[in-house]
Amino acid sequence: MSARTGAPVLGTLAAHTWWMTGRRLKVLVKQPAFVVILLVQPAIWLLLFGNLFRRVVELPGFGAGDYLDYIVPGVVVMTAVSSNMWAGMGILEEIERGTMNRLLTTPVSRSAIMNALVVEQGISTTVQVLAIILLGLAAGAGYPGGVAGLAVLLVAALLLGTVFSALSNTIGMLVRQRETIIGVNTLLLLPLTFLSSAFMAESLMPSWMRTVADGNPVNWALDAARAAMSAQSDWGLVAVRCGWLAVAAAAMVLLSTRTFRAYQKSV
Repeated sequence: MSARTGAPVLGTLAAHTWWMTGRRLKVLVKQPAFVVILLVQPAIWLLLFGNLFRRVVELPGFGAGDYLDYIVPGVVVMTAVSSNMWAGMGILEEIERGTMNRLLTTPVSRSAIMNALVVEQGISTTVQVLAIILLGLAAGAGYPGGVAGLAVLLVAALLLGTVFSALSNTIGMLVRQRETIIGVNTLLLLPLTFLSSAFMAESLMPSWMRTVADGNPVNWALDAARAAMSAQSDWGLVAVRCGWLAVAAAAMVLLSTRTFRAYQKSV
């Protein structure tokens, strides 16, 4: 592809992605109950876990002075995982209603169809993260890393969300069963969350759990966020962990794209 033809192609892809994303967001806002749940659920987690475990900071070696400060990134990443793991339900509905097959008969870019799914989830995740940050601030949480630290928290959540939304989309196109998506979500959410430092300092975990956490994308996001949000930010660690997340996200998006191409050939 030459530079001359590349720019129009990219422009068309961006326009199609914009249109497809707008289409999906219109469907989302027509479900006010779902939008409310998206915002209320993280608040419940923050208040419940924040009060239930607030005294764990008194344990020797925990390393944090205020549990609310510690738990905000944990609730953010847990929300990013849980909300994005349901992305496959959206693509499954498109398939079941025949909307996907009708889209495939139009000139819309095939990449834009998949891109819109990722962008929609990214917008939802951004709204949830901002709501958690504001709620934490109202409850008295401190953010020593300032705006830069909070920006890293958002980026890490978006990358992590992309990993799981692409995985969910892949499962949705492969199995085309709601029960399977629900089962996978149930199987992965809590183990991935609790095999990380979301609610407990890694130094207090059993050694085998620390080993598992080292390869857990949820923990990569937490490491990056906490390294950036601390008073003395460790930008080297931020770069490494965000780099790992970016690679994982790119790999999962590529997998979902290939699965979508296989779906196209099957219809």
